[in-house]
Amino acid sequence: MLTGHQRDLLLRLARQSLRHAVGADVAPDLNIDDPALTRDSGAFVTLKVRGHLRGCIGYIEPLAPLVETVSSMARAAALEDPRFPVVTADEEPDIDIEISVMSPISLVDDLEKIEVGRHGLIVEQGGLRGLLLPQVATEWDWDREEFLRHTCMKAGLPPEAYRQGAKVYWFEAEVFGDKDPNGPATDE
Repeated sequence: MLTGHQRDLLLRLARQSLRHAVGADVAPDLNIDDPALTRDSGAFVTLKVRGHLRGCIGYIEPLAPLVETVSSMARAAALEDPRFPVVTADEEPDIDIEISVMSPISLVDDLEKIEVGRHGLIVEQGGLRGLLLPQVATEWDWDREEFLRHTCMKAGLPPEAYRQGAKVYWFEAEVFGDKDPNGPATDE
C-alpha cells in the first residue's frame, strides 16, 4: 500500500505529465528516490470529465518503474486512447485523474471466488484479450456474471466465452484519484 504522500506525489506527476502532453507545462522530473515509487509496476491512468470517461490507458505488466509508468500512461490516456479525440489544453483543468496501481495477475481457479469491486479481470482466448479494472464493475453496479460478460465483450469475444474455454485472470489494484470517494489521501 502506498502512503498518502506517495499517492499525492503520483497524482501530481500524472497531472504534470497530462499538462505537458497538451503543451501546458514542462516535462515532469522523474528523479524520485523512493523505493515504492521506483519499483517496476503496472498501472492505468484514467481521465474523466464530470464523471464521464475521457481516456484510459495502462499496462498490467511491471515493465518500468511506477513513476515512469504513471507519467507515460497519463500522456497516453490524453493523446493515444483510440476511443477519444486527443485532450486539449482547454480541457485539462476539467479533467479528473484516477490511478490504478496493479498487483500481479494470476489465473482464476474458481469463478465463484471473484469479488466485485476487489478484483479486476482479464479474459483471453484465441489471441483476443480484454481487461476491466476492479472499479468498473462497481461503477456500473454489475454482479459477477455481468462483469465476466462485459470483460469478454471488451476482448471482442461472445459474452459467454468465460464459460466456453476462455482463460480468466484476476488482479487487484490500489485505486486513488483527484475525486477519491474515501476523501483525501492520508498516511493512516
